[in-house]
Amino acid sequence: MPRGDGTGPSGQGPKTGRGKGRGSDGQGREGGFAAGPGGYCVCPDCGERVAHQVGTPCYEQHCPKCGTAMTRE
Repeated sequence: MPRGDGTGPSGQGPKTGRGKGRGSDGQGREGGFAAGPGGYCVCPDCGERVAHQVGTPCYEQHCPKCGTAMTRE
């Protein structure tokens, strides 16, 4: 503020940036999540549970009993 009367140039100084560079919900791109390496894959039809295999999403595994695509528990 050159004259000390509060009429300094606009757009300069603190709190004029665009935020912290995160997505609108703070979860990153696409709002995805990772459940981690452990856990189980569960059949939504018959309830069969199998251990999750690292590197293979549960939806790509099929139930050993009925053949339905699994979901993550």
